[in-house]
Amino acid sequence: MSRQQWSSQTVFILAAVGSAVGLGNVWRFPYLAGRYGGGAFLIPYLLAFVLLATPMLILELAIGQRMQRGPIQSLRRMHPAFGGVGLVAVTSAFLVVAYYAVVMAWCLLYLVRSLGVPWADDPEGYFFGQVLQISDSIGQLGGFNWPILIALAVIWLSIYFCIWQGPKSVGKVVLYTVPIPVVVLGVLFVRSLFLPGFFDGWRVYLTPVWSAMLDPAVWTAAAAQAFLTLSVAFAIMLTYASYKQPDEDIVKSSWLTAIADLAISLFAGFVVFAVLGYMAWSTGVTVQDVAASGPGLAFVVFPKALSLMPLAGLFSALFFFMLLTLGIDSAFSLIEPTVAAVLDIQPGRKSTHIAGWACLAAFLVGTLYTTKAGLYFLDIVDHFVTTYNAILVALGMALLGGWVFGAEALRRYVNDISDWQIGRWWNGAIKWVAPVVLVILLATQLSTDLRTPYEGYPAWALAIGWGTVILPVGAGIALSFGPKAKFDDESTDSELTD
Repeated sequence: MSRQQWSSQTVFILAAVGSAVGLGNVWRFPYLAGRYGGGAFLIPYLLAFVLLATPMLILELAIGQRMQRGPIQSLRRMHPAFGGVGLVAVTSAFLVVAYYAVVMAWCLLYLVRSLGVPWADDPEGYFFGQVLQISDSIGQLGGFNWPILIALAVIWLSIYFCIWQGPKSVGKVVLYTVPIPVVVLGVLFVRSLFLPGFFDGWRVYLTPVWSAMLDPAVWTAAAAQAFLTLSVAFAIMLTYASYKQPDEDIVKSSWLTAIADLAISLFAGFVVFAVLGYMAWSTGVTVQDVAASGPGLAFVVFPKALSLMPLAGLFSALFFFMLLTLGIDSAFSLIEPTVAAVLDIQPGRKSTHIAGWACLAAFLVGTLYTTKAGLYFLDIVDHFVTTYNAILVALGMALLGGWVFGAEALRRYVNDISDWQIGRWWNGAIKWVAPVVLVILLATQLSTDLRTPYEGYPAWALAIGWGTVILPVGAGIALSFGPKAKFDDESTDSELTD
């Protein structure tokens, strides 16, 4: 049974860029820049982006494109002991999309209510009290938040119809959903140039606080952001690459995707800090204080800033429409590894049916986050999955590509089919830089979490977070070293060097 293919290299790049550029580009990157020294954060971020994230992106594209299989089988065919790494990646992507879609549901509610700007007087109270209807603690579920639950159902219907025909339907969607947020960012950028205080925001964004570069936390945060922003370690790019022709250029696709993601992040930083500079000017506080608000940047600080502008309803609607279009590409890319993995095991099944069941399952899991304690559970699962699972998957892929299979063999394969070439520096990045940095990130976070309970949550709640790490990893170990799973094809890793 022939594998589905992208209609063109351009469509693949759009899909890859759409997956990489998500909600984090608008709120997480500017927040980290504001928190960790402005321009001083950009230096380690750029280094990590080039020496860690982009080489890992090339690795994922190389494996997926040559193997022409989903995550589990691709890694298993390279070496049987690494199939479990693919399973952890697929499971982690599923866990992430289950709550990521809920964040999109929040965006949808804000978009629907934007024209009235109902949060103008008290954006924090509006978000936590009226939108989330948040309970006093994680132990008080408080029942479903019905507006969010209904919005979540709408989001999952949208995701399903984006992926129901695989690359064919995804290719049509990304032709619009990738350019639209860039256009909206451009409109917001032009508007921000006429706001008082915008240049103060830019000054904070670009001026380095050099002492910050002596703080190991800055380098850790920069490496983690560079790593997460390109969607590596969730098998998304590997899955997308498996829908390419085996002889298509890999290096050019990787760098174009990386450069587009980096450019949009940097551009979003200018927009966000200009608006934050205006808010600081309007409210009499510093830009640093406004920027250091974490996830609240998207749902508390930025809405407040937009409410202070002329035509507040229009620009609020544009902002949340932009967040939705940014989120949809990332969301359906996170469900694709699950669909591809099931198709590898049951190639006779229709992808439309598998996509439907996968979306339904993710919706049902996501209902936990639509309770009035949902934000607490979302926070815990997000912390553990994106911290531990993602790092373990990336570490496994780096060890497989760099040491078990061999970075030089992969590099020769990639260069043979690519117009742009990668030098031997890539071997060092995969064999040494990526594993060392990932181990440091893992050890640092593990030490922190073992010493201090994350956000002071009770032990039973943190056990749920640890479960999202231990259960997928345990299943991955069982797959790798247990009885051999049944696949439609048992080809070996020699295919890469044929």
